[in-house]
Amino acid sequence: MKILCISDQIDPQVYSPQIKERFADIDLILAAGDLPLDYLDFIISTLNKPLFFVFGNHHTEDLKHYRKVWNDPMLQEDRNYMGCGAIHVGTKVKTEDGLILAGLGGSMRYNNGSNQFTDLEMYLEIFKIIPRLLWNRITYGRYVDILLTHAPPRGIHDKKDKCHLGFKAYLWFMKVFKPKYLVHGHIHLYDLADVRSTKWKDTTIINAYSHYVINSGEKNGN
Repeated sequence: MKILCISDQIDPQVYSPQIKERFADIDLILAAGDLPLDYLDFIISTLNKPLFFVFGNHHTEDLKHYRKVWNDPMLQEDRNYMGCGAIHVGTKVKTEDGLILAGLGGSMRYNNGSNQFTDLEMYLEIFKIIPRLLWNRITYGRYVDILLTHAPPRGIHDKKDKCHLGFKAYLWFMKVFKPKYLVHGHIHLYDLADVRSTKWKDTTIINAYSHYVINSGEKNGN
């Protein structure tokens, strides 16, 4: 399976009339946040492939439609919102063509903006999906294949400032649930020599900034 990973930047190689030729063999798209939904809509409508996404700490104006409405006794998401055709996996677990995908959006809390969390709050987000992960383990023999996040794990691809600091909670997640990949955004890359892929225990961590292609049949992305 070939997976197109995107985040944080509208990439001219993706947002292009040549997208169908350039990414003809893509099976799935993962969007790791900070991208406008109309960009995701363009990719879906052009490639006609499933796209799963999380929100970052920017472009969150539509986040309200994907969160449960707490003044609604049924606690439903906004079912009348048409969205862009992409599937939101923030604090959710989904399966696609045999692939198990979990998502955790947002960044470290730095100015009390929307979709920001403390490390403790991110642990609580993880605890919400643990029942489904345990069910996957019983049913499929594994918890999850890919964890899609916006922020990186603490100490891996992150930076020192509060905004771009990674979550310790993700280290715990990888240690316990052993996803094959963790795909994140949030950390912009401006140098071709910057590290995009790092192996930590059983997980390969991928920075999806701009775009990156994973061939899940190989040990690392290409």
